[in-house]
Amino acid sequence: MLIRPERETDHATVHAINAAAFPTPLEADLVDALREQAHPLISLVAESDGTILGHILFSPVTLDSRPGLPIMGLAPMAVTPEHQSSGIGSALVRAGLEECRQKGFSAVVVLGHPEYYPRFGFVPAVRYGLRSEYDVPDEVFMVQELVPGALQGATGTIRYHAAFGSVA
Repeated sequence: MLIRPERETDHATVHAINAAAFPTPLEADLVDALREQAHPLISLVAESDGTILGHILFSPVTLDSRPGLPIMGLAPMAVTPEHQSSGIGSALVRAGLEECRQKGFSAVVVLGHPEYYPRFGFVPAVRYGLRSEYDVPDEVFMVQELVPGALQGATGTIRYHAAFGSVA
């Protein structure tokens, strides 16, 4: 399996994967909106034998108390239904976190399954005094420092790109 940056020619396939992996097309539409509106983006696909089986997207978020701190939000991540639970999602998360690290981001946040994301080093964001702009339980809003100490004293609310609100 190859994890690589998404190409323009992948857009329709990535849309279809997100639409198939989630109960509604909202995530697929969100990817399309973020692709147009948010920069920088990290958008990776998992490909096997020339077929794209999964996708992950990271887009910039802001911490209201430290707006210049470079933080990315992981959302969404999708794997074709027939290939879920086969390690593709894990490979995408690991590759995406490494790409964020290499591009100089200090941390990554995720709204996700509390049983899944801790295996990659995510912890509840409340441990750092961070909260989501969305009303979600503490255990589903998580963060990972990519630069040790980057979040020290950085309490406040994480705000996602406006595109998140436009597709809800």
